[in-house]
Amino acid sequence: MKTNRKELFIISIFVLTCSIVFCFWFVHDPVKNYVINVQGMDKRPARDTTSVENIKIGEKFKEYKTITSALTGKWPRFRGAQIDNINKENIKLISSFGKAPKIAWKVDVGDGHAAPAVYNGKVYIIDYDERKKADALRCFSLESGEEIWRRWYSVILRRNHGMSRTIPAVTDKYIITIGPRCHVMCCDPVNGNLLWGLDMVKAYNTDVPLWFTGQCPMIDHDTAIIAPCGKFLMAGIDCKTGKEVWHTPNPDNWKMSHSSIMPMVFEGKKMYVYFAVGGLCGISAQGRDKGQLLWKTNVFNPSVIAPSPVILDKGRIFMTAGYGAGAILFQLVKEGERFSVKVIQQYKPTEGLASEQQTPVYFNHCLFAILPKDAGAGRNQFVCCKDNDCTKFVWTSSKTDRYGLGPYIMADGKFFILSDEGEITIAKVSTTSFIFLDKAKILDGQDAWGPMAIADGRLIMRDAKHLVCIDVRAN
Repeated sequence: MKTNRKELFIISIFVLTCSIVFCFWFVHDPVKNYVINVQGMDKRPARDTTSVENIKIGEKFKEYKTITSALTGKWPRFRGAQIDNINKENIKLISSFGKAPKIAWKVDVGDGHAAPAVYNGKVYIIDYDERKKADALRCFSLESGEEIWRRWYSVILRRNHGMSRTIPAVTDKYIITIGPRCHVMCCDPVNGNLLWGLDMVKAYNTDVPLWFTGQCPMIDHDTAIIAPCGKFLMAGIDCKTGKEVWHTPNPDNWKMSHSSIMPMVFEGKKMYVYFAVGGLCGISAQGRDKGQLLWKTNVFNPSVIAPSPVILDKGRIFMTAGYGAGAILFQLVKEGERFSVKVIQQYKPTEGLASEQQTPVYFNHCLFAILPKDAGAGRNQFVCCKDNDCTKFVWTSSKTDRYGLGPYIMADGKFFILSDEGEITIAKVSTTSFIFLDKAKILDGQDAWGPMAIADGRLIMRDAKHLVCIDVRAN
């Protein structure tokens, strides 16, 4: 009898210990006390910009073959044609992978998270060639994956969680890229001819962000829109000549983040919204005051910013960031000719919808995102919330479906969600519940973080060192 009691006591202690350990693991925030090292903390002397090496942007070129295509689909920049990460082509896509995914092609790329733009049957990606030590704009066939041409320039990089991170912007006449060290290059998208190059470090005294440039360029009516965040906060560059046509002063010395510029129209006024390290701002995109600062706020000011502003309806702007920053919902207000912003909601990542790396999708008055790793019990889950209250989830993907820092994209009423490990999930778009359809392993590498692109029924994704295209057409 005593033996039984002793055994029962030992078992009880073991169960209690396991319960305590499990509870600690469940509620523990692994990045609660994490402190980001930002430029200037080491108190080193300011960089002497005159000593920066003379980089000849776009100096080298090689044509591999001539390939024509009848395809007309477009994913022409970061987040696609409408800048909402939603493909609106009238093409029926699969709901299941069947026996196996239809992999159209796969190519090796340099270590990084840069993602492609697609235009009329061609795939464009900025890549880093470690053997040549060069940034390269590479052009591939969407149908076959064969490389058509490549333009590159020598620049020395040291790996820092990958290297290339941006997405080109493409039109019929121009393609703009931004390399890891803030080098802007403009080429002819058909033949790869170099039009001009711009070194933002030299021209604007830009500080290269942590983990290199993450800002993706924008082309608006043949003007390249960039945010150097050095001498000037934002600038418009003529795509034809490479000459600056307007600029925005930067008196607060805001720094370049990994976020990208988003267009917005409010009360008939078109503006560019940018979230710099320092604050959020709106800059006039039309009229005689083009380039002038319309409004700004530093109420939400994280030291590391990767997601871009999400423009909601009725003048609202949603912004989120990682490393414990959480999220904020702003309301833009116009009084006479002046604009201002007020805070609707602000909260920590454990209290509502937030994201560390990917920019949330806004659809049918709902926001969709993958929660960051510091979101408590919901970390890394794909979630949905209504846009009038970002602290309440309509649904989550559950504890068994977590996706890390992976990207997601919407097309044909479906979400394609890529996990860190290269497994892709298809889920039905719903504002009432998470509806899982199928999943399959696509990539065998690590850090599948780069945004996806889809055009003509082809879905393109990547891990740290491979770019893969799968055919997701239903027929």
